[in-house]
Amino acid sequence: MKTLNIAVLPGDGIGPEIVEQALNVTKAICRKFGHELKYTHGIVGATAIDQVGEPYPQATHDLCMQSDAVLFGAIGDPKYDNNPSAKVRPEQGLLKMRKELGLYANIRPVTTFPSLIHKSPLRAELVDGADFMCIRELTGGMYFGRPQGRSEDGNTAYDTCVYTREEVERILHLAYKYAGQRRKKVTVVDKANVIATSRLWRQIAQEIAPQYPDIETEYMFVDNAAMRIIQWPKSFDVLVTENLFGDILTDEASVITGSLGMLPSASIGLHTSVFEPIHGSYPQAAGKNIANPLATILSAALMFEYAFGMMDEGALIREAVAASMDAGFVTEDIADGAKPYSTSEVGEWIVDYINKK
Repeated sequence: MKTLNIAVLPGDGIGPEIVEQALNVTKAICRKFGHELKYTHGIVGATAIDQVGEPYPQATHDLCMQSDAVLFGAIGDPKYDNNPSAKVRPEQGLLKMRKELGLYANIRPVTTFPSLIHKSPLRAELVDGADFMCIRELTGGMYFGRPQGRSEDGNTAYDTCVYTREEVERILHLAYKYAGQRRKKVTVVDKANVIATSRLWRQIAQEIAPQYPDIETEYMFVDNAAMRIIQWPKSFDVLVTENLFGDILTDEASVITGSLGMLPSASIGLHTSVFEPIHGSYPQAAGKNIANPLATILSAALMFEYAFGMMDEGALIREAVAASMDAGFVTEDIADGAKPYSTSEVGEWIVDYINKK
């Protein structure tokens, strides 16, 4: 028996509802495989601002550092989105968490599900069989570069994009590591024809590539990569890029599956890893029990695999999710005219499937 010690950060909007289902699935897996589960809830985002005045409190950080993994929901609230002058914002908590936990790599697998291919905006023959991994650098670039701000008169704004050799090297080595476990191809995405930081990325990638002679390396400008994801998604294996480009490209890639509510992610780095769905807090659905919990449940599968090395446990969660989709036991976003089920009903179905295996 192994003890799993996790921090649970539901966050804002639909976060509490979807995290509850992922936690229930985690409990079921631990019962099935004989693990002991210990978990503690923490606050983050707008919820934390409302309670203690800051989006990532020290108590939450301490909890994360003391845990083996973090199961995370979502951050964001319209009252801050619609107030450009707000000094404290929920998203600052997410950036602070990434920085303080050293979460330098965000891993987003992009896979298709046979029962959802018809929901993709792309033709079935383009997306059927698409299976690639986006690795986004998470603690550098424009989101963290300084100086950043606005002029005193408010009419000029500026952001600074900064990368160091160390930051670029470690994310590239990680990309090659995962490519070695997959189909042995790395696509380095940059804008080296225009941006100085991208030229550093490409220079370092060209230095590192010969260290992995069994892995194919291709270089692609970000605008071309955006086009290629739509034209030929099956051409990618492991795509690695900087923070801002990765933020945009992974959201673009997510629609290939047919629903934003289906893609999990893992943020890994120097300390505790964080596992979360790629979608936002969807405040319009908060409290209605209609949000799709599958991306969060699949994030729990990644947690078992990446944080604990428990591949069989992760595989059973994926099997249960696929079975629920094949059975049509899904929420309204992917019900496709059939009877939709609630967030909690989908979670309960998956727990029941696991219990019966």
